[in-house]
Amino acid sequence: MLYRHLDGLRDRASGRLAQTLRQNGGTPQARTERDVNAVMYAQRIAQLDAAENGLCFGRIDFHQGPPRYIGRMGIRDEKDDYEPLLLDWRAPAARPFYLATAVSPDGVSRRRHIKTRRREVIRLDDEVLDLAAAGQEGLAGGLTGEAALLAALTASRTGQMIDIVETIQVEQDWIIRSPHKGVLVVEGGPGTGKTAVALHRAAYLLYTYREQLTRRAVLIVGPNPTFLRYVGQVLPSLGETSVLMSTIGELYPGVIARRDEPAATARLKGTLSMAEVVAAAIRDRQGNPGLEVEHEREVLRLDRRACARIRDQAPPDPAAAQPCPAGGPPAGHRRAGPPGGGPDWVRRARRRQPARCGRPGGDPPGAA
Repeated sequence: MLYRHLDGLRDRASGRLAQTLRQNGGTPQARTERDVNAVMYAQRIAQLDAAENGLCFGRIDFHQGPPRYIGRMGIRDEKDDYEPLLLDWRAPAARPFYLATAVSPDGVSRRRHIKTRRREVIRLDDEVLDLAAAGQEGLAGGLTGEAALLAALTASRTGQMIDIVETIQVEQDWIIRSPHKGVLVVEGGPGTGKTAVALHRAAYLLYTYREQLTRRAVLIVGPNPTFLRYVGQVLPSLGETSVLMSTIGELYPGVIARRDEPAATARLKGTLSMAEVVAAAIRDRQGNPGLEVEHEREVLRLDRRACARIRDQAPPDPAAAQPCPAGGPPAGHRRAGPPGGGPDWVRRARRRQPARCGRPGGDPPGAA
């Protein structure tokens, strides 16, 4: 049934792509929309093709409620009020598949690992988490425990990294689903799964923050082309085909660094002191980020020139021309914003109602 829905989704996407490619002429805006739609449908087809192998790899049974099937992508039944047939492994509702244990089952009575080859089920591995119920039903002797993980560890290697979406462990899941608050450093010895976790985190972030990350793009930086070829199939197998990959020597557009560093230079660049040098160089080259203003659910980034234009276009405010008394602004005068500036004065300037103390045309708070 799942593959029947998958085939239907693929046929619809292929039909829409063919219809879009047949369009020609029109206004420049229409041609731009055609190109955008063509890329969107092509990426959708690639995602559906990537889910073909191992579409559904797990099921969790609960003490109460229907079971949930876990897979590489989410599928809903359009004929049954869009009820979920298959949960994307990155969805919050699928997380008990990775976190539930016999000590902390989180309402899960059994976790089933489903192994398929193409569209045929070749193995089932069950983990019964409710041990009391398993003993009553005579299933305790048939528990398999870590069979799915052991099978993955002993599987033959192909020369390329494969995804671990079927056997993500609790500690790995914590890292993969960590909040997106900035830089996340994953440390560990060789062969501990750092790269696999980082790639699955990228897939998780693209699922959770797709709108923001699609506009800014996602870049995977590797030490050399061999490494990128080794890990290059992980994200596409998870349905993420729009991620860019590059080596450090290819980051600057139009320049490819091929020359080997002298031994002395390589040793110097590998020392901890180079971190301070690089940090100082970045600080020296960073410009003023300006202000970020939320307007109609969109973030507007204003640099110093834009702030100056807003200030200059605002008409003089007679109240602003009066110097502030020694004790602060007069009673009833609204403060322009928090110390260091903020979006409040920008909104006032946009409404052509500047509120500031000092001489007419003076710098708004935080614009220095």
